[in-house]
Amino acid sequence: MNQQHSQELFREAQRYLPGGVDSPVRAFKTVGGTPPFIVKGQGARMFDADGNEFIDYVCSWGPLIMGHSHPQVVEALKRAVERGTSFGAPTELEITLARMISTAMPSIQMLRFVNSGTEAAMTALRLARAYTKRDMIVKFAGGYHGHSDGLLAKAGSGVATLGIPDSPGVPSGYARNTLTALYNDAKAVEQLFERYSEEIAAVIVEPVAANMGVVPPQPGFLESLRSLTSRFGSLLIFDEVITGFRVAYGGAQALYSITPDLTCLGKIIGGGLPVGAYGGRRDIMEMMAPVGPVYQAGTLSGNPIAMTAGIETLKLLNQPGVYNQLENKTASLEKGIGTAAAKAGIRIYISRTASLLTVFFTADQVVDYESAKRANTEEFNRFFHVLLTEGIYWPPSQFEAAFVSFAHSDEDIQLTIRVIGKALSLLKK
Repeated sequence: MNQQHSQELFREAQRYLPGGVDSPVRAFKTVGGTPPFIVKGQGARMFDADGNEFIDYVCSWGPLIMGHSHPQVVEALKRAVERGTSFGAPTELEITLARMISTAMPSIQMLRFVNSGTEAAMTALRLARAYTKRDMIVKFAGGYHGHSDGLLAKAGSGVATLGIPDSPGVPSGYARNTLTALYNDAKAVEQLFERYSEEIAAVIVEPVAANMGVVPPQPGFLESLRSLTSRFGSLLIFDEVITGFRVAYGGAQALYSITPDLTCLGKIIGGGLPVGAYGGRRDIMEMMAPVGPVYQAGTLSGNPIAMTAGIETLKLLNQPGVYNQLENKTASLEKGIGTAAAKAGIRIYISRTASLLTVFFTADQVVDYESAKRANTEEFNRFFHVLLTEGIYWPPSQFEAAFVSFAHSDEDIQLTIRVIGKALSLLKK
């Protein structure tokens, strides 16, 4: 695979950007090699500066559930841009998208748009602390809720990829109020509540963990979190930045029939443009300024371009059969990978929820961060580079989710399975 132009661009980028990138996992630091510099995306495919073509399973890390450059979204964006890109004033588009989200997720009686999932989670915790008048937060090892100071304790995703347990620059006082348990360990959470019952403001959780690789909730786990938070007067926060409108139109809370107090959203609700949102019960949300005393603001929050892309994407997703087709595509990919692994004699563990999928290079079941970390990252790295050379753009980390989009054709899926079969066979040599 020719990468001459991407290599030149990467060298130049490193002169101006730390590591040459604006988000660490893009630098390919753990898998090695040069990241392709992308110039175009269309449907399920991306094209780089050297003319290489890839079937894309990153999909901008989740937002592009309908694929790159969907005509309906692009045409709506063209019209929106002609009217103006930002006003710093209210628009009807904010109401339209908020109504669509609230209808899909009835637990969200009110919401506020921000510009990233990090902002959404950070503010949801501020709000939870103000509402409960408590300081402590429970999160889960390997759970990633953005890079705000209080949430980088035992974070997953890029932090796990780079082997950084916490981040320098975070004052010790922030970590003091963050309690950590293993995902899927309801007993550990109960013990935290028994010890800190009057101090825990909220439990924040990815209802389907997707930043230690994809790890679904074990039966009863989410129900136990709902029960414990209700019993002890704390709030339950679902971080659905990834799962919202991904695992179902109503998110993981619809898939598992759990009602959180607050929800964080992002990615898909912006249709590929920068966006985030947090929302929930009306009595909690009305504590936000200008109605209440909890402050948060953003110059570009709710900007008309992101709102337009989000509205059009949700319109597309709300059509009959979309999620069934996504399920069928991803199930086919999962089955094909499993068959290829058995044929190659490679023991892997495939973890999937809806159109989220991770291939763990371990023979053991992955149920939490500790079991995820036992995966063989060296094998994954070799696997990744075979795929990349053969035109499959897989997430460049063992601890990230692969995303299947509506734009992936059956032919794309079958080609991907053949390439994965080749990659797994080469691992055996």
